[in-house]
Amino acid sequence: MASSNFSADIAAWAERTKKRMEEVVNLSAQRLAEAIVEATPAVSGELVNSFQVSASPLQSGDTEDADEGQPVNLAGLGAPLGGLLHMGFTAPHAAAVEYGKDGQAGQGMVRLAARQWPEIVERAARDTAD
Repeated sequence: MASSNFSADIAAWAERTKKRMEEVVNLSAQRLAEAIVEATPAVSGELVNSFQVSASPLQSGDTEDADEGQPVNLAGLGAPLGGLLHMGFTAPHAAAVEYGKDGQAGQGMVRLAARQWPEIVERAARDTAD
């Protein structure tokens, strides 16, 4: 039997779809951030603790007075669908660790995690399925 209020059904479907898209985006971003942090060498903890996620661009030195060892938390960033999230390290030696320096190979923690993006999104879509 067909619904008596087709437009209300479509509006409800659209709202559910938007919420699911937001869930997939947030979960995907969370998992990408976690993959970067997990791949970051923690010799002193300074580099891994300088990793931040923000709705505004990050600046070097943004980690002053930051709590050490806090998990990446995307809640409350206020980034709408289609908005930008900025992820990165604010420690001055982050680029040297990522890309290498003075003949030492880089760790590539950001580049390796970025390669996983399609799989991260696919997994998030499966994990948020109705």
